[in-house]
Amino acid sequence: MAARDQRGAGDGGGVRLQKFLASAGIASRRKAEELIAAGRVAVNQRKVVELGTRVDPGRDLVTVDGKLVAGPERRSYFLLYKPSGCVTTVSDPEGRPTALAYLRGVPGRLFPVGRLDYDAEGAVLFTDDGELANRLAHPRYGHRRVYLVKVKGEPGAEALARLRAGVRLEDGPAQALEVELHEHAERNVWVRIVVGEGRYHLVKRLCEAVGLQVQRLFRPEFGGVTVDRLRPGAFRALTAAEVRSMRQRVGLESGTPEPPPAAAALPRAARRHGHGPPEPPAAAAAASGTRTPRPPAARPSGRRTGGRSGGGRARR
Repeated sequence: MAARDQRGAGDGGGVRLQKFLASAGIASRRKAEELIAAGRVAVNQRKVVELGTRVDPGRDLVTVDGKLVAGPERRSYFLLYKPSGCVTTVSDPEGRPTALAYLRGVPGRLFPVGRLDYDAEGAVLFTDDGELANRLAHPRYGHRRVYLVKVKGEPGAEALARLRAGVRLEDGPAQALEVELHEHAERNVWVRIVVGEGRYHLVKRLCEAVGLQVQRLFRPEFGGVTVDRLRPGAFRALTAAEVRSMRQRVGLESGTPEPPPAAAALPRAARRHGHGPPEPPAAAAAASGTRTPRPPAARPSGRRTGGRSGGGRARR
């Protein structure tokens, strides 16, 4: 058996190799392309480096670094309220805490979708659905990222207008799709900012470019799913309806997705107590001498895990 190349795809069918790897939960599609280009992927014991290669999941044997890749199975989707003080990468060369540590004990190979700054907090999606991750991360598919930004003082109308009109940053032009005053806090104001891409520190740099001093950055929802009733460091599995709507948003399923949460319905950032991020479950259990309970099998459901709920509505 041999994998079909891009020119034979019309006759033989099949799926692109990078899409197969992503749907099997090996990595996002972009990372899967890097694995192929690096010569780490083989089809039917033959190394493949062409990104246009197509495979038949029912016939072809695909391996990565010599390990057989199983076809797509039931996927897992978890939403974490990432606390400030941890990174969203799976591992960190500097040894900083990772958001994935809060999902320790969840079965399967999960990875975060996109990034959220070290000192930012809020919704982060963890999944093994590489195709969905690719669509949510790529600006082409129209995924809108909603942030609540606490800025120092009262922002002027001119600054907000400049955010909407766009500014030039060191890596190119950028703009906010939507900007509005969201809520007044003591001596500060929360501004709702919506962007259409996930560039590094984008929201902070946009604010700095128009003279706004960011005090706190909070992402209340991701893909239409909010962190309402989750405390920092807590997570829950997405319901089947939430997964379906999220996939509809980026064109992976037919149908009309649920409308995004209205601005007035967005949860507030959790109250800060000045003692840093909460300990991940394993670290907290080790410190107290107790065992960490094993979470339920990963499946779309409405059940919340990873901590008590009820902390998502407080605002400092």
